[in-house]
Amino acid sequence: MGKWKDGAGTLTVPGGAGVPLEVAASYRARRRGLLGRDGIAGALLIVRTNSVHTFGMRFPIDVAHLDGSFRVRSVVTMRPGRLGMIRPLGRHVLEAEAGTMAAWGLRRGVRVRVEGETGEASGN
Repeated sequence: MGKWKDGAGTLTVPGGAGVPLEVAASYRARRRGLLGRDGIAGALLIVRTNSVHTFGMRFPIDVAHLDGSFRVRSVVTMRPGRLGMIRPLGRHVLEAEAGTMAAWGLRRGVRVRVEGETGEASGN
């Protein structure tokens, strides 16, 4: 597999439509995440991480921890100003506005697919 890079793509949840996706792969993009934003259309994939925080966030988010095969290990909702738990088996994190992941059918055990101009394809 190639290296991940910042970019846009599509997140596909089995049985659902494609969701617009931003990929944060560089140190700078991963560090920034959703800070300073008032919302997000779709989701943000932060690659190569197993925990996140919401310090400086303006809105609550859903956080899905993914393993190396892009299977969802857990989904939690975090309010601003929180420190998330480290997920030892987590390899990537998806972030979206609170409540949207349930609407997409994203829950523990589901394997998602990521496609686009982001380097690696996943969940094949």
